[in-house]
Amino acid sequence: MSIRFPLQADGLLDAQQTAPRFKSVAGAGESPLALGTAVLSSDQVFSPLMIMKQSALENNLRQLADFCRENGVILAAHGKTSMSPAVLRRAISEGGAWGLGAATPAQVRALRQFGIRNVFLANELVDPAGIRWIAQWQQQHPDHGFLCYVDSLQGVKLLAQNLGDSQISVLLEMSVSGGRTGCRSQQDALAIAEAIAACPALKLVGVAGYEGALGAGRDESGIQRVKDYCQMMIATAELLAEKQLFASDHIILSAGGGAWFDVVTACFTAAKLPLPMTPLIRSGAYMAHDSGLYARIAPFSQPGATHHFAASLEIWGRVLSRPEPGLAFVDFGRRDVPFDQDLPNPLWIRNADGSAPRAATHLRISDVNDQHAYLLLPEDEPLQVGDWVGCGISHPCTAFDKWRYLPLVDDDYCVTDSLETAF
Repeated sequence: MSIRFPLQADGLLDAQQTAPRFKSVAGAGESPLALGTAVLSSDQVFSPLMIMKQSALENNLRQLADFCRENGVILAAHGKTSMSPAVLRRAISEGGAWGLGAATPAQVRALRQFGIRNVFLANELVDPAGIRWIAQWQQQHPDHGFLCYVDSLQGVKLLAQNLGDSQISVLLEMSVSGGRTGCRSQQDALAIAEAIAACPALKLVGVAGYEGALGAGRDESGIQRVKDYCQMMIATAELLAEKQLFASDHIILSAGGGAWFDVVTACFTAAKLPLPMTPLIRSGAYMAHDSGLYARIAPFSQPGATHHFAASLEIWGRVLSRPEPGLAFVDFGRRDVPFDQDLPNPLWIRNADGSAPRAATHLRISDVNDQHAYLLLPEDEPLQVGDWVGCGISHPCTAFDKWRYLPLVDDDYCVTDSLETAF
């Protein structure tokens, strides 16, 4: 139908069709890209697209598995970063993780559906519907491991009211003033531990915390702040052990997110407690790593590190416009890339047909709107409208949630697997 002027609404709608599932796949967007598809030269790809590089993912899984084995720590890799079964199952099968971490009951449910047998809800469990669902699952699957936090008497009460005949293992979470969730004093910790011990539905198996909420930097004072926090958790575990409030003769100490698992490991493995102890760390961002925040602060990014992570995520978009000297616009933005820590970091340029890869490190993204990235570039840069720009991202924990599907690719950017997410 030709356009009529002036524009006139006809009030008509076509029949509704199934919504496209994969925004980076051309056509109907209902199926992932075929294995072997060269994503930067294929007519089956819509721009922009986020990809994950298989070689980097495999390296990162292997590097942390080696670290854990060398230091005698257990890993419950945090699943919330990707919420992708194809990635997270690899953390168990290839990365040697004991299980996976979750932050909400809905994430616990998703991990169970992914086939994960051991799950650590690294948070308080206070939602009645969530408690009941987890209780039912544990009754039906008694061989599946489950852990969660408690940090209040009311939390103990809610668990007791909703667990029914089920019994779960809990860790008492500790924190500091101004921190995140967690008990603030040993006096309160003792009262909560006594309430747990008096509740048939609960077994106290350890002490936990999250050092990342301290906001410490990688300088001497920041490192000491994390060490002091670890020592507070150790001292709490010692007190509860002396009071015989743990449900077994073996306890867990758990902390260690993506930025501080080296310091946490050193503190926990050196601890002298009245009972045998297992250190359990919970890094999750390591699977993806990044080209910004974690490239600066992650333990394996520090001078003298014997292991290394590689950034596995890249966002690729096409140049939309070069409206003035020194400025171009690329077709991705806040809907496609994380922007809470750093803006995307240009790495590569390719011609519109995917050919002629070349470095883009002389370019810079200065801002992002919903679907536009402001790309600063030299006036004599030959980048053309339609060309590809590939960028590293910062903070992978806010990258995957923008994509229901990412192709896993080899180093030639050919598809090796499909990564779907469950946010």
